[in-house]
Amino acid sequence: MLAAVQGLLSICAPALPAHTDDWERRLLADPNLLGDIAFAIGGPFHVMYPSRVAVNINGFQRAFERAGVDGSIYYGKKANKAACVARACAEYGAGVDVSSIGELNAALSQGVRGGELMVTGPAKSDDLLWLAVRHRALIAVDSLDELDRLAACTPAAAARVLLRVLPKGSASRFGMTATELDRAISVIGASGTVGHESIRLHGFSFHLSGYDAVARAEQADELINRCLDARTLGHPATTISIGGGFGVDYVPASAWSEFTEHANGRWFYAGKSFDSYYPYHFPAPGPAMLTAILEHNALAQRLRDNDFRLAIEPGRALLDRAGSSVFRVQGAKTRHADGHRYQLLTVDGTSLSLSEQWFDSEYLPDPILWPSHPGELTPTCVGAASCLESDMLSWRRIPLPRRAEVGDLLIYPNTAGYQMDSNESAFHELPIPPKVVLHDTGDRLRWTLDAG
Repeated sequence: MLAAVQGLLSICAPALPAHTDDWERRLLADPNLLGDIAFAIGGPFHVMYPSRVAVNINGFQRAFERAGVDGSIYYGKKANKAACVARACAEYGAGVDVSSIGELNAALSQGVRGGELMVTGPAKSDDLLWLAVRHRALIAVDSLDELDRLAACTPAAAARVLLRVLPKGSASRFGMTATELDRAISVIGASGTVGHESIRLHGFSFHLSGYDAVARAEQADELINRCLDARTLGHPATTISIGGGFGVDYVPASAWSEFTEHANGRWFYAGKSFDSYYPYHFPAPGPAMLTAILEHNALAQRLRDNDFRLAIEPGRALLDRAGSSVFRVQGAKTRHADGHRYQLLTVDGTSLSLSEQWFDSEYLPDPILWPSHPGELTPTCVGAASCLESDMLSWRRIPLPRRAEVGDLLIYPNTAGYQMDSNESAFHELPIPPKVVLHDTGDRLRWTLDAG
């Protein structure tokens, strides 16, 4: 018996259970709610819990307050299109970072005011620039050309802009070099005018890849000096935006260490391998990372002493534990690896709804099999409904607590940050999973379809 168990474990990846909130535990414990939603939807769906977004907003706000820093939060809307998230931002004091007319209109429709918008992205369309100026949004200008086109708009009021900086040593296609920044500042001019139209320089912004708090603090510190120089020319220059990239802690440290230290091809279907993964364990996530940024080299004190506002643009971190993705098992096969049996499931959606494969990787927090029944540990891979061999939700053999049956549900936890929307497609004319919004009425959870 022991040898059989050890054999199974040899072909099975170690468990990577996700951290969960009370709302998720209540959802899983309810004997009917998930099944009722699945019956009503008739296909895969995403569950959203916007009250958790409010908790995450509050966490960042408290980090600013503890540091005594004037801070602004702009939710990176590209991370999830759900209307309920933008509504939570409007209700709990966060702005929204948008990069298209569609995102701008969607934010406005959920109560976000124009002055609470930051418009980012490369080479924005003339229509987007015009709307942004009309609504008094803060515009992160990416190039000299964009600045010229902004000046050609016919605004009702002065355009409020940040100049996006290309960090030293970065090969990014976004942002302006030091020479271009100097030119942009001179084009705007000390009077704050370009040609016949008014542009007001409110500061600078940047984005960094990765999740390094020190690098962000040091880049922000450099921009303080740029802002101070701009002030001598008559510009307001009161805002520095450090972008997003705030880590999320999905799984416990011990589980993540076990996986990363021993990962091998025997754990994966067809010997699949990946070069890298998102850091699913992150020791100082979200607000804790912001605190680390503010504490490095007394950045918070420099911001306070010079009356600066620090802006952040979190996406994934504002959606931490705010949603999950649900698929129905519609087929199950038994396969063998190294002489040991495992299950190969097919679910009713596609891996396009778990977008980590966009980065040639895999979404690693373990799915939860529902309903919960007694059984024996079963190594399990999860395939999708399309005809593509590569369409796999989980290549690794997950240690499910029992054999899955047709009609069971698999719940992938904490997928609201990018997984749901980044790569969605109606391939095969399969329906794109709708979003279901959970509401806590005290004695029970109820659901509606998202308004987006």
